[in-house]
Amino acid sequence: MSGSNIKKLLQSVVVHNASDLHLISKSEPLLRLDGALKPINLPKLSGTDIEDMCYALITEKQKKHFEEHSELDFALELEGIGRFRANYYRTLGDMAAAFRVIPIDVPTLDDLHAPAVYKELIKREKGLILVTGPTGSGKSTTLAAMLNQINLTESKHIVTVEDPVEFVHQNKKCVFSHRGVGEDTESFATALKYAMRQDPDIILIGEMRDKETIAAALTAAETGHLVFGTLHTSSAPGTINRIIDVFSGEEQPQIRAMISTSLVAVIAQALLPKIKSGRVAASEILVTNHAIANLIREDKVHQIYSSMQLGQEGTGMQTQTQALLNFIQNGSIDKHVAMQYANKPEELAKALQRY
Repeated sequence: MSGSNIKKLLQSVVVHNASDLHLISKSEPLLRLDGALKPINLPKLSGTDIEDMCYALITEKQKKHFEEHSELDFALELEGIGRFRANYYRTLGDMAAAFRVIPIDVPTLDDLHAPAVYKELIKREKGLILVTGPTGSGKSTTLAAMLNQINLTESKHIVTVEDPVEFVHQNKKCVFSHRGVGEDTESFATALKYAMRQDPDIILIGEMRDKETIAAALTAAETGHLVFGTLHTSSAPGTINRIIDVFSGEEQPQIRAMISTSLVAVIAQALLPKIKSGRVAASEILVTNHAIANLIREDKVHQIYSSMQLGQEGTGMQTQTQALLNFIQNGSIDKHVAMQYANKPEELAKALQRY
């Protein structure tokens, strides 16, 4: 197999409207369609087949990095086919690869049928907006749509720091500085340190992985920038705990104070398969108000969920249970799927008994 074969496979991902392509030895190539893996009707691949195909897509420098570390993350754009995020790795000594489609046309919030509150949140001049969820939950797409909305309506300098750069925005009203970790900057923390000297209005951090990056993001949000970031957490209150827990005990009171003043919102989303075809994003939305800020500052994060249930009028807040109920009621998803993805299945089961 050759470079032309891998291009044909990647074209099939786009043609079938799949999200991912997996190449793993002793298996046929696999597409992820609406969240489920489906084999392509082709012969099983060997590690050598995968190596021949995948090396055709990368530079000698990238090949050297992969052979030294057995891991490689990068983004590529194939003319006439599309843009992809790729990860090369090894399994039982053989090369394997996963490719994720990145739409070249950045979606709008309307395209995603996003909750109306998102358009209000992005009007903030400063603060921290987090979009969280497991891998493959559409975090990057939601953030790209938010930045796209700003790009259509405001004149700002937007600095994005990602590993690798995914959505590439065309300058409309805004100007973008896209920075890839490993290519354009050494690390997330380094990029954030120097971003302050690049006169940004808005900063996107592809992943808040470590203490240094999280601290820099909170400082940037406190000092007059609108900061967007992601974490691999499944609930809004859980996201706040994750950030606090990164820091040592004596640092936590100060961090809680910083979060209480700078956190604008947490959107914790999951992508669920719809009844017919396609997927839908169920989002738990926490919007910081005076009551929630006090709970964060006073180390009462465990009470935030109750506050989210009670303080919804006019805020755009919703729990994941409410989002799932709405999708069940409008016929988008079935009850069994909702229960599988629910953070609080007992609460959802009780709510379903009332309908």
